[in-house]
Amino acid sequence: MSSRSIVLVWSLTLIITSMSVGCDKSAEGASTNSEPATVDEWLPLQLDGKAIQIQIAYKQHELSKGLMYRASMGEHQGMLFFYGPPKQMSFFMRNTKIPLDIGYFTSDGVLREIYPMYPMDERSVRSRRSDILIALEMNQGWYAKNGVKPGATFDLPSLKAALLRRGIPESKILF
Repeated sequence: MSSRSIVLVWSLTLIITSMSVGCDKSAEGASTNSEPATVDEWLPLQLDGKAIQIQIAYKQHELSKGLMYRASMGEHQGMLFFYGPPKQMSFFMRNTKIPLDIGYFTSDGVLREIYPMYPMDERSVRSRRSDILIALEMNQGWYAKNGVKPGATFDLPSLKAALLRRGIPESKILF
């Protein structure tokens, strides 16, 4: 075999190998897209007909950190805290610099209580009810400015889609 033939065979082998590796990488990329969203990703949600963007805290370390150390948050952005099973909830503002309102929701997606929360205030803001599944922190005044009051509801299909996208098992979603 001539040296020219060897180079040609070697080049073809390299091209074919590269193509198969490229195919494997695209298959990997497809599976990466189905990976659960992280706590840092903004997901769309509807609350009482209002479009908002949320980050979902679900894992224990995410629930503990919440919005600590952030300097600001967009006008229609918030953090949703998803717990299970329903219970009485309590939040405080350790290391949180943004004035917030917290809304407490029952497992049917209904807003039951809203409270203001103040930067760096470590006093607990406890729900009165013991059947709360979700808490949603928004910028202070957002609920009032948008006419969202107790009795308002999440769009349950968009809430379920966001929770599933975040990787929360369907068995934990009680609606």
